[in-house]
Amino acid sequence: MLFTLPDPDSLYQALLARDPQYDGRAFVGVASTGIFCRLTCPARKPLRRNCSFFDSAAACLEAGFRPCKRCHPLGEIAPAHQALLAALEQDPARRWSEADLVALGHDPSTLRRAFRRQFGMTFLDLARQARLRHAARHLAQGGTVIEAQLEAGFDSASGFRAAFARLLGHAPARMAEAALLRADFIDTPLGGMVALVDDHALHLLEFTSRPALGAELRRLSALTKGRIGLGRSAITDQLEADLARYFAAESAQFTTPMVLYGTPFTRAVWQALQTIPPGETRSYSQIARQIGRPEAVRAVARANGANQLAVLIPCHRVIGADGSLTGYGGGLWRKERLIALEARLAAASRDQKLRESLDLACNWP
Repeated sequence: MLFTLPDPDSLYQALLARDPQYDGRAFVGVASTGIFCRLTCPARKPLRRNCSFFDSAAACLEAGFRPCKRCHPLGEIAPAHQALLAALEQDPARRWSEADLVALGHDPSTLRRAFRRQFGMTFLDLARQARLRHAARHLAQGGTVIEAQLEAGFDSASGFRAAFARLLGHAPARMAEAALLRADFIDTPLGGMVALVDDHALHLLEFTSRPALGAELRRLSALTKGRIGLGRSAITDQLEADLARYFAAESAQFTTPMVLYGTPFTRAVWQALQTIPPGETRSYSQIARQIGRPEAVRAVARANGANQLAVLIPCHRVIGADGSLTGYGGGLWRKERLIALEARLAAASRDQKLRESLDLACNWP
């Protein structure tokens, strides 16, 4: 910015006068329409209370406003870029990637530079803003905050809160003031995980890419009458510490208290999973025999797949009778990595015990 903008009241007077000295230097976002314009726009002037002023078109876009089709505050747009913007408007919830852009014949680096020059942000940044607005509509229609966060494609709760506050003027958690469960995201070497907690225990822990995550959230939302918000408790901190030790291959002992939903049979399966030592695996039929239901192999497989406390309830330690990895909601590549991690952890534990026994033998009188 080459100069400091005057106060909003002065800018509003410039808007009313269509003062050309601010063209390209100041923009107005109109809350009642969701549109942003040049101050010289020929459209009917909005009320002062509906106006917010910005020093760039990028700031308007980041705040969630759409460009006016009369004054074209973004300037002339290349036809190829117009097609991308039209696709974005048609499907605002779509999660775009560079691979999508390449498939459409664009060079990602060239496109990034062009969009930054034109809009002050990349096309992927614009797409994220569109998802955020879509998430806001989801909230307005009664959806849960955490569902909206996932739909917006934000793995970081703090990033979602900050972006949401810029868009609507307040954090999304205010829409669930009396939340029974609070959700936050935890980064791990295998990707983001979402954790739902109350003040006493963990209720859900899943990788954000798990296909069944939406259904699990809806079930918990129904149980809590929609009272799911964003936030943390001491349980989140405890879980984060447990996971940090685990992924550092230091310990597979989890101290975080958990709530197990499901039928008595399902809970029996999950409790059996917790008895499998790290570094070892079991088959579905072995678990069925362990819980005294040798004929219920398929039911054991269903209960294993219904686990909503990933890693802590180690459903990844269950494999096919032929030794194959079989299915895993977080992705087979994660299952393979978790098993390999625990093999290293078990080997380190054995080495430590061997060293301790050798030290004891050397010190024996």
